[in-house]
Amino acid sequence: MKTFIGPHLRRLRRERGETQASMARALDISTSYVNLLEKNERSVSVPVLLKLMEAYGVDWRDIAEDDDTARLADLRAALQDPLFDQNRPDLAQLRAARAHSPDLAECFLKLHAAYHSVSARLLSVAGADAASEALAASPEASVHAFFRRRRNHFDALERAAEAFRGAGVEAADETYSWIKRRLGEALGVHVRLAPAAELPNTLRRYDETRREVLLSEALDQPNRIFQLFHVAALIEHGALLEDLVSQSGIEDARGRARCRVELANYFAAAALMPYDRFLAEARGSKYDFDHLATRFGVSFEQASHRAATLQRPGALGVPFFFLRIDRAGNVTKRFNSTDFHLAEYGGACPRLEIHGCFRTPGRIVSQLVEMPDSTQFLVFARTVDRPSFTRRSQDLRLAVAIGCAVEHAGAIGYAEEMRLDGAHAAQIGINCRLCPRLTCDQRAQPALLPSGPVDENRRGATRYDS
Repeated sequence: MKTFIGPHLRRLRRERGETQASMARALDISTSYVNLLEKNERSVSVPVLLKLMEAYGVDWRDIAEDDDTARLADLRAALQDPLFDQNRPDLAQLRAARAHSPDLAECFLKLHAAYHSVSARLLSVAGADAASEALAASPEASVHAFFRRRRNHFDALERAAEAFRGAGVEAADETYSWIKRRLGEALGVHVRLAPAAELPNTLRRYDETRREVLLSEALDQPNRIFQLFHVAALIEHGALLEDLVSQSGIEDARGRARCRVELANYFAAAALMPYDRFLAEARGSKYDFDHLATRFGVSFEQASHRAATLQRPGALGVPFFFLRIDRAGNVTKRFNSTDFHLAEYGGACPRLEIHGCFRTPGRIVSQLVEMPDSTQFLVFARTVDRPSFTRRSQDLRLAVAIGCAVEHAGAIGYAEEMRLDGAHAAQIGINCRLCPRLTCDQRAQPALLPSGPVDENRRGATRYDS
């Protein structure tokens, strides 16, 4: 029986940083023969196998082991997927793939297994957090999943922020001076306001060597303050942030860095809007986010985002979700302490009125929505402005939405003029790929799981409803 060891031999050579010529000398064969062996154009002889064991200390059975039968069966099974009906490779092609590109074949099997796993989880979105778990491969989704597991609340950061701010609560118009003084006196960090031209496309930069924070003039006052509290968190509470990142289970460096940034943002919001004071003001104003922003000297986006973190046991606020999109409908930020399923990738449902906010900048738009599982939510949305660096970057608006289950309508001032009977709820989904509503006239993509065959003799309300 002929034995081919091409990929194993190539891997062995590369692991040792050798050329084909140097391996040929070690095995006492020609360089061209090594080349032919690596290409599986020649079978290996017993004397060469013994030479491999002698020269490299490897057991010839490890590299000559024939696992082709099992892996070939795995490949054939994977390729029975209907996805490959039109171009399924034949047995000869599969054998060639195993012989000449075993690593590529293994990658294919892993990718196919991951595809099936993700599909199964996405299709079970009725589970508490299945979609988030399935998509937790990207840094952003991994961070979101971690925050979701904590219901977007971190008590350790709340306590650290309270201690950082101290008992004395200065007026909102004194916060900027206070945080600059605090950074200088306690941490030896100087703050300098820099022209936008000095920080192109950058809002804040911390120079660790010079112990200097540069803030762009493009930032308005609330965001200058927020950025300084963020820096304070990174410097003074780095150990706490790292401990929480370790609890997240995120392993890749990019994901851990993104998690650290979001936790520092959480600290900044908690320091600017202390939990007890903010919750009392939110309840008293029936969650009037414009009022809360004015009262605490923060932006509308910061106030609405902060409301989504009020989940301290014994002092619960209304559980909210927070969503931000751009003009194209792409979801750029999401946090959640509810059972509302937020889109992880691409755009949110086009029937959400958050998309319509761009027609009426700065105005609150209220809406009652119903998910495919019949759960209903109140959603309140409006546009927010982004920093503008030059005349070429004007009208940089995003839209934010904050929402809660309809059961909390009595605590929300924005719901007072709304009709809350189910007949007036907008029928929405997570996004088009995951939504089962085939008759929706806003559908932009086919459902991930088709509900049945295409009827060529019928044209429904949409091109996907046939």
